[in-house]
Amino acid sequence: MSNLEQAPLELVCPSNPGSVEVLEPRLVPLGGPRAMTVRRTLPQRQRSLIGAWCFVDHYGPDDVASTGGMSVPPHPHTGLQTVSWLFTGEIEHSDSAGYRAMVRPGELNLMTAGRGISHSEYSTAATTMLHGAQLWVALPAGARFMEPTFEHYRPAPLTLPGVSLSVFLGGLAGEVSPVVTHTPLLGAELMIDAGASVTLDTDPSFEHGFLVDSGTVTVAGQPLGCAELGYVGPGRSTVLLEAGAAPVRLLLIGGTPLGESIVMWWNFVGRTHDDIVAARNTWQAEIGAAGAPAAVPLFGLPENHVDPPLPAPGLPTVTLRPRTNPS
Repeated sequence: MSNLEQAPLELVCPSNPGSVEVLEPRLVPLGGPRAMTVRRTLPQRQRSLIGAWCFVDHYGPDDVASTGGMSVPPHPHTGLQTVSWLFTGEIEHSDSAGYRAMVRPGELNLMTAGRGISHSEYSTAATTMLHGAQLWVALPAGARFMEPTFEHYRPAPLTLPGVSLSVFLGGLAGEVSPVVTHTPLLGAELMIDAGASVTLDTDPSFEHGFLVDSGTVTVAGQPLGCAELGYVGPGRSTVLLEAGAAPVRLLLIGGTPLGESIVMWWNFVGRTHDDIVAARNTWQAEIGAAGAPAAVPLFGLPENHVDPPLPAPGLPTVTLRPRTNPS
C-alpha cells in the first residue's frame, strides 16, 4: 500500500500508563485520487514501533460497489516488509521483482522491499466486500539493502478452548510459521469466543500489540474497542484476554524492540533524512517526473502495469528526524 498521508501524527495518551497503552485510529485516505479510507493506528507520535512493526492500517468492511475498493497504482518501497492480511475479499498484487499473487482471507502475503521495489494492489472484480489490514515491518540495518523478494503462506488454524488462532509470522501456542523474518517477530489472527477468557503464553523479551477488528476485549485488564490497538511492553510471560458479549477477532503483533532509530516518510524507511531524499529522487527520475532515469533502475515497475505510477509527494521543508520509542 501507499502511505499518502503527510499530516502530523496525533498524540494519544496512554489510558493506563505502565500497563496497556491504547492507540486510537485516525482516518487516512489511501492511494491517490481513487482513495479508499483506512484506519491507521501505528505510527503514533508517542509510539513509532512495536518490535520492528512500524505501520498498521486497518480497513473495511467496505462495500466495493460504493467505495470503489482498493486501487493503488505502482508505488515504491525501501527498507521494509509489507504484510497483507485479509478477512474478506481478494486483492491482486504485482511487483517489479516479478511476483504476482492473489491476497485472500487467511493467507499471508509478505513482500520484502529491501534495497527497493515497486508494486500495485487492486481489489478483484469478484470482490464485493473488502476488509483486512496491511502492516509494515522495518528491516534491521543488516537486511535493509537485501534483494527484494516475496513469500506466500497459508497457516492452518489452531483451535484451543475459547480461541482459534492462525500464526502467520513467528511462533505462538506451539504453532510456528516458516516465513523468513529478519528480527524476532510475531503475527497472528485470533478468534475468541463470546465471553471467553484466554491466557496467552508470551515471550517476555517481546513487546506486543493487540489490534481489535470486531467485538470488545479486555487485555491485561484494559478494555479495547473495535479498531483500537493495545500496546503491552516487554516483561510479561502471559497476557489475559477476556472477550465481551460478542465474539472477538483481533490481530496480535509483537517482537523484540528493534533497537534502531528509523526515518519513515511516504513509502520509504531509512536511517537519515538523506536516505529518504535519495530514494525519492531516484523514484521520481525513474518514472520521468524529475531528472534523467538511471541506466539500471533501482525500483523498476510491475510488468504490464495499467495505471501510471504514483509520483512522490513533495518533501517537507524541515529535516526528517529519526523516530525512537519512549524508554
